[in-house]
Amino acid sequence: MRLDKYLKNSRLIKRRTVANEACDAGKVLVNDKIARASYDVKINDVIEIQMGAKSVKVRVLNLAENATKANAATMYEVVVS
Repeated sequence: MRLDKYLKNSRLIKRRTVANEACDAGKVLVNDKIARASYDVKINDVIEIQMGAKSVKVRVLNLAENATKANAATMYEVVVS
């Protein structure tokens, strides 16, 4: 699954276009490397999103094409750095 689509489906970022823009701006890291929106997300990847002064770091647990609001949170776990 594409990185921008994963960020939207997991509800880490609200819209896919915003996720795409964040990737283009270099604000999304996958396994400590800057990732493009077209990056193919795999289970156990560590994604770090830098939003202003704060940063969110999560580990991919599940890749669901059509995630509902209830099971979107099961797609990742927050990693404490």
